[in-house]
Amino acid sequence: MSNSQPSSTWMQLFCLVCGFTLAAGAQIAASGGAGSSTAQQLPLSGRSGQPGTVTYSESTNPEGGSALLVNGSVSVQGSYSGSVPTGDNTGRVLPLSLDYALKQALRYNLGAVSESDAERQAEGQRRVARSALLPQANSVVNEVVEQLDLRTLGVEVSGFPAVVGPFNYFDARAARVTAAVVDLARLGNLRSATQNLSAVRFAARDARDLIVLAVAGSYLQIIATTARIVSAAAQVRSSESIYQQAVDRLKEGLNARIDTTRTQVQLQIDRQRLRSLAADRDRQKLQLARLIGLPLGQDFGIADDFPYAPLHDLTFEMAFSRAMENRADLQAAESSVRAAELALQAARAERLPNLALTADYGAAGLRPTNSAHGVFTVTGTLTIPLYQGGRIRGEIEEAQAVLRQRQAEADDVRGRIDQDVRQAFIDLNAAADQVEVARSNVALAEDTLRQSRDRFLDGIADTVEVVQAQQSVAVANDDYVGAVFAHNLAKVALVRAMGNAERGLPALLVRK
Repeated sequence: MSNSQPSSTWMQLFCLVCGFTLAAGAQIAASGGAGSSTAQQLPLSGRSGQPGTVTYSESTNPEGGSALLVNGSVSVQGSYSGSVPTGDNTGRVLPLSLDYALKQALRYNLGAVSESDAERQAEGQRRVARSALLPQANSVVNEVVEQLDLRTLGVEVSGFPAVVGPFNYFDARAARVTAAVVDLARLGNLRSATQNLSAVRFAARDARDLIVLAVAGSYLQIIATTARIVSAAAQVRSSESIYQQAVDRLKEGLNARIDTTRTQVQLQIDRQRLRSLAADRDRQKLQLARLIGLPLGQDFGIADDFPYAPLHDLTFEMAFSRAMENRADLQAAESSVRAAELALQAARAERLPNLALTADYGAAGLRPTNSAHGVFTVTGTLTIPLYQGGRIRGEIEEAQAVLRQRQAEADDVRGRIDQDVRQAFIDLNAAADQVEVARSNVALAEDTLRQSRDRFLDGIADTVEVVQAQQSVAVANDDYVGAVFAHNLAKVALVRAMGNAERGLPALLVRK
């Protein structure tokens, strides 16, 4: 009897210790504990958010006996070439101004939509990074029913039962709060995400400048094609008149049939050119409609015209200074560099100790009744990294590579800004000279045509001279239209090169 009571006491004590140990282990597992932090790695390139491209180029090419012709063009690729069609087709021809086209495009162009979504994504990433530094609060309820085999715990003592239980208990923590008290790696992640958000916002601003370049260039292209159509229509009327004169002279026996045939061929060529230009204009209108998000099938006409207007009171130095202050892609690149620097600091901070705090309060007992008692736990955990298998060193090397790449990209943007401004001035000056030459050539070619027609009617010249004079007029008109277009397009490119194109464009493009 004296031996059985101590054995029973030891058994109760052992079971109590085992139960306490298991309950404590379950509580620690539920709380999650405090572990080491990891630095957030950024993508290698800071340009990944740019959807497609819009590029401007001009070249000088000899063309069919004319003066050297300056050719300008804007290439639109990727998301910038699409849009979200919005609204209903009015069934009428919409008078489309450049201001309205820009307003539509800045809202519905797919490039603007994509950059807006990228900005929201970056804002979400910053919120996630910030949440790692803020307290995390949860309610946790555990109900445990358990039966233990003591032999699995290494207990094999005579007089002890092999199986303990089943027994149950509950643990309801009304609030469990976990907070990072000192964690420089997480703080670096937040700062890096904030700078990354800033870079994305600047990239969205730069996307608006690209959209202005794309829409204004397309709008000016339609104006130029329309002017060529007017010139071609006049050329057709002139060819019809010359052909009729040749027919009349043939009937009167004053010239050979070959003269009539030659003028008829020229008339057909001029008519075919007119049809081809009309088709070009229709294709360009379709492209512009896609850029700005007009309703499906909505027809429109160009409401603005921008004649030649020389650019004064703006030097290269002034334009370059504005560009370095306003270009959003440079500001985005600089923010990307700062984000990479902070990401590198966060990676290095993984080697530093971090302190976390966990606290909870609730009720625990055998059953969730009035017999339950209030319980609480407060735990402070200091984690000191000792050896991570080279992981931290690898993440530091990754962050260093990102920083070097983004620094190189920022330097490249500065070089591109210088190139953009210089090229815009070169093209402006070349196009201005071309306008003056083409304007003189138009007057000379028209005078030559008048003289050739008079000589033909007087029987002094045949239709070869007249046809050649007609072709010279067509080339001269095309040169003039192309030069005016190239000059206006160079202005648009200069506005984009200086940045903040939405505000700068009205000051450079002069409406008729």
